[in-house]
Amino acid sequence: MEKKVSTKNLVIAGLLTAIGVAMPSLFHTIHLAGNIFLPMHIPVLLCGFLCGPLLGGICGFIVPFICGMITGMPPLFPVATYMAFELLGYGVLTGILGKKMNTYAALIISMLGGRAVLGVAQAVCLGIAGKTFAFKAFLTGAFVTAWPGMLIQIILVPILIMALKKAKVISQN
Repeated sequence: MEKKVSTKNLVIAGLLTAIGVAMPSLFHTIHLAGNIFLPMHIPVLLCGFLCGPLLGGICGFIVPFICGMITGMPPLFPVATYMAFELLGYGVLTGILGKKMNTYAALIISMLGGRAVLGVAQAVCLGIAGKTFAFKAFLTGAFVTAWPGMLIQIILVPILIMALKKAKVISQN
């Protein structure tokens, strides 16, 4: 875990949080489904890679709630709540794994780990709401419906990280 947060990383995390809030609104404006293209995920994944697990996790946790409070999408409970835990998982995992392995491996493991967190959070939130958690519905939503967004993440996130390294916005590690 980081001992100190740099001003640069704090600014980057703030910018990525703002992008994470703005992108879903843009997608809804041009009638692209968020549950297919996952517009909140890319800024959070980047935040973990660029700023570490603490800021990546904070970014991931607050983005769904800010979005929900501003636009009403996603609804704060249960959807924004379980999404907050999912995105927290992405931010923390990319922050940790991005330092230990190549970007693609860290990204794929983080995406799977975040979805596992999503499943647990959905089960808990739906249980609190008195609704039934259907594992098959979870798998369909998390993997089948979301595959275009997952593919975009696998292509775009490493390209953005390489471009930021080349532009010397972030260090080469």
